Amino acid sequence: MSTKPKLQYWTPDSWRNFPIKQQPIYKNNAVLEGVEKSLSNLPGLASPGESRALKRELADAAFGKAFLLQGGDCAESFAEFSEDNLKNFFRVLLQMTMALMYGASCPVVKVGRIAGQFAKPRSENTETKDGQELPAYRGDMVNGMDFEGVGREPDPERLLRAYYQGAATLNFLRTLARGGYSSLKQINRWNMEFVHSSSQGKRFQELIDRINECIGFIQACRLPLDEVEEFSEASFFTSHEALLLGYESSLTRFDETDGKWYAASAHMLWIGDRTRDPNEAHVEFLRGVANPIGCKVGPSMTVDGLLKLIDVLNPENEAGRLTLISRMGSGKIAELLPPLIRAVKKEGRNVVWACDPMHGNTIKSPNGYKTRKFTDILAEVRQFFAIHKAEGTFAGGVHFEMTGQDVTECLGGAQAISEINLSDRYHTHCDPRLNASQSLELAFLIAETLVKQKN
Repeated sequence: MSTKPKLQYWTPDSWRNFPIKQQPIYKNNAVLEGVEKSLSNLPGLASPGESRALKRELADAAFGKAFLLQGGDCAESFAEFSEDNLKNFFRVLLQMTMALMYGASCPVVKVGRIAGQFAKPRSENTETKDGQELPAYRGDMVNGMDFEGVGREPDPERLLRAYYQGAATLNFLRTLARGGYSSLKQINRWNMEFVHSSSQGKRFQELIDRINECIGFIQACRLPLDEVEEFSEASFFTSHEALLLGYESSLTRFDETDGKWYAASAHMLWIGDRTRDPNEAHVEFLRGVANPIGCKVGPSMTVDGLLKLIDVLNPENEAGRLTLISRMGSGKIAELLPPLIRAVKKEGRNVVWACDPMHGNTIKSPNGYKTRKFTDILAEVRQFFAIHKAEGTFAGGVHFEMTGQDVTECLGGAQAISEINLSDRYHTHCDPRLNASQSLELAFLIAETLVKQKN
């Protein structure tokens, strides 16, 4: 049994008394403080009630009664912000939802990496090209992507731009979720179009036929798909990595309903594999907010380290509070994940286990592009499900870096994207993403795996 640590009194700013990693170095702290003060007076983007609703849905995922689909951009950008891109992202996420919902035979909890995913951790603080050294690009809410002196200087005003873009994004996605765009009938029509146009179409036709049979049965029961709320609207939540704690704490609000503090920048926040030290600032901040939270679990995680983190982040053992996002890599997951699952199960900890098959499978192509192989991504997901089945635990969800655009950033899939194709439409601001076709193909393949596991 692990010994639970004695936790000190928490405030939204208590993290400032702890060591901190992955922060930009601003030249003008007075401007930064002014921006943070402005943020503290602006409305929250996500309400405490919505965050509590997400926590209830995730509690079902912890016990195998729901399935988490978390996906979106590696890093959102100011340049690619448009109505079409948001629509395309949401459309793909909804299409993936239908396939996974059928495969898992349970509700799918839809959480986007969006409306706040503007900052990224970096391996080095600086970058050097042709003898010139500049600050590393840390995401659009910090500095510019172009290797240029002024643009690479961290600018506090970008925090406000990220806030307003996040607000506009969330507002637009809410209209799509509730305005008929997410109706069951429409999503099914999109999926039928995908199957008919995909080289994998014949393989997925049987699954689509079964979904059509289910929809036909619903209509035979005289339940109008366009009028019943459950069939015409979708619940949707936002999430991002809680990296810039000045931004997060400025948007943290006290809720009188339950007497708790909530991060109002998103419904769910997570900490990455580089910032999960229980003695440092990011864990200190997240332990005090009442939102659902996540923690990336990489190859360096130990059993003792994981149990200590769980004690700090979820001391009440509340189901739906903590999602553990495994990111081991397809070649390491079979060895590294089972001991962690067994330890968490033995201690009786209520967590959601999700699989991030992206970050552990990043490679560099011969022509210099960071990329990922579709086969590696699929292999890690399938091993994740097989391991949980063998351990008698619940594979609670998946976590993807994806886009609704037709980019060429990940290798393979039915489109057979090769190293030669990478330069065609390589648009990511950070890590390579699955494009729309690859995302849907992966969702259908996961659905197939889930159906086979039930039979």
